[in-house]
Order: sequence, then structure tokens, then C-alpha cells
Amino acid sequence: MDPQNSESSRRFDPTRHVSSLWEEFRAFAFKGNVIDLAVGVVIGAAFGKLVDSLVKHVIMPLVTFVLPTESSYQTWSLTIGEQEVPYGLFLAEVVNFLIVALALFLFIKKFLSLVIRQKQKEAEAPAPTLTKDQELLMEIRDLLRERPA
Repeated sequence: MDPQNSESSRRFDPTRHVSSLWEEFRAFAFKGNVIDLAVGVVIGAAFGKLVDSLVKHVIMPLVTFVLPTESSYQTWSLTIGEQEVPYGLFLAEVVNFLIVALALFLFIKKFLSLVIRQKQKEAEAPAPTLTKDQELLMEIRDLLRERPA
């Protein structure tokens, strides 16, 4: 039996398989949802960096200034035995998280309320008035339905 002329070797064409994978990937990648998701990830990363900078360079230095300490929040630590726990850095990360969570909450809250309002407007919108031609066509349709077959 010749392996090059066997049934399985004729059915598998690697170039066609790669082309098929490429077409599937292209169809998936260029859907609107995937592009929107990518844009959201990039904007989210940029927002995270912005908030991180705000916390590290504005908020926490102000906290250090307000609290009566001689050192920066970055050096705040608790020593347990011989182990040092830098709680100042942890507090900065907690503040960072809270700001991001608050911003996300407000965005989602506003976005969802906008969507709900839009759906309510669509539900409350009066039905479009029919023209005389449309009314007559509806009457004819109803009469044809009532007529025995």
C-alpha cells in the first residue's frame, strides 16, 4: 500500500486547512464586538495608569502631609518579629482599587440608566399612524383571512 496515494493523504490538504483557519479567525476578529472589546481594554488600561498616577502622586502624598508622620507612605511598615509588612504600599493599592471601582460603578450605573430610559421611551412611543392606503390594505388582508379557503 502506497502511503502517498492513500485515501487519508488525499483528503488532508494543509494549505486549505490553514486558509480555512485564517478565514475563521478573520471572521471572528473583525466582528464589531471583538473590536469594541479591544478598544475597551486599551482605554481601561490607560484609565488604570491614570488612576495609579493620581493615587501615587497626588492622593497618598496628601495623606502623608495630613497625617503627622516624618516619612512618606511608601515607608510605612509594621514589623512583626523580623518580618517587615509594608502597609503603606498596600493602603495606596486599596485607594487605587476604590477609585477604579467607584468610576466603574458610576459608569455602569449611568450607562444602564441611559439604556433603561431609552427602552422606556421606545415602549411609550405611540404607534405610528397609518395612512389611508395602509388601513385599506389591512382591511383587505383581514377580509381575505376570514374568507373560507
